[in-house]
Amino acid sequence: MPLILETVVTTLSPEGELHLVPFGLIREDDAYVLAPFRPSPTIRNLEANPYFAASSPRDVRVIAGAVTGRRDWPVVDCAAIPGKRLADSFGHAEFAVEAVEDDETRPRFRGRLIGAHAHEPFIGYNRAQAAVLEAAILSTRLHMLSPEKILAEMAYLAIAISKTAGPREREAWDWIEDKVAQALGRSERVLANPGAAS
Repeated sequence: MPLILETVVTTLSPEGELHLVPFGLIREDDAYVLAPFRPSPTIRNLEANPYFAASSPRDVRVIAGAVTGRRDWPVVDCAAIPGKRLADSFGHAEFAVEAVEDDETRPRFRGRLIGAHAHEPFIGYNRAQAAVLEAAILSTRLHMLSPEKILAEMAYLAIAISKTAGPREREAWDWIEDKVAQALGRSERVLANPGAAS
């Protein structure tokens, strides 16, 4: 199995508009691969501007927000490529697309590392941050899984939220819970209050 790094990827449209999305960046030897499913703004952007940045956010609300329609997060110019990167990050890396493997379903854009930059010391994520990340990924697969599977996964992840979440993690979790509840036609939350799961 390849190493997949969960990042926030930023690309620019042909009109220069930013697209920000959580993305699993695949490590292959000395290259990094983006493999978005069609249709995707990322594909359109990379075909027009073959550069991308991958950032490690300090705030997990960026990931939860992006999968729940909240994509307006501060960005700044990249150091060496024509693009933007997440402003509030532990670090980021900049890539130029050096090869494309076309595919009807999931083309692969092979990125050559142009530069990597550290911005803040990284000490570690807590369990709630990891739970938000997993719940965010789960929320993008609601069409693929049974309601029972989704609710079981959310209930398990809620344990870490109830025990270790700070205000940012709790807000991020609430956004994802709202998305899941709406998709499943439910009115109640998996985690009704911070002490509900144990």
